[in-house]
Amino acid sequence: MLASILMGLVAGQRAMTPLAAVAAAAARGELRQEGAAGRLLGHPLVAAGALALAAAEMGGDKLKSAPDRIVLPGLAARVATATVAGAALAPRGERRMAAALAVATALGASWLGWRARLAAIERHGRVPTGFAEDALALGSAVAIIRAASR
Repeated sequence: MLASILMGLVAGQRAMTPLAAVAAAAARGELRQEGAAGRLLGHPLVAAGALALAAAEMGGDKLKSAPDRIVLPGLAARVATATVAGAALAPRGERRMAAALAVATALGASWLGWRARLAAIERHGRVPTGFAEDALALGSAVAIIRAASR
């Protein structure tokens, strides 16, 4: 369940990155997915769409007009992707608990990340802090998937 909790941390920073990470891994056959949900998650078009959404989110995040991650639509997206990613990374009998833990972690991390980002923007500017946060979220998601697929 540790991978699910860690992916919740990623969801708190970038809503679409966890979905993109698990869908891409499932499409490459790195994550064992069972049933219709697993087949859907591992479909190449779903993976491509999730990757496109993650890239768009990372690009849009640098805009001054980007909404804060703690607004309701942003939190809803984080809940949805943390649920999917948390469940996908857990063993079959632990998926509900793993999803719940991923969601709780994502919600807490959203607020903490928002506060940290505001402080960093004042000191370093919106774009540099956004790129640093992108690198941290993406690198973390890749590391979590690699560890989970072993």
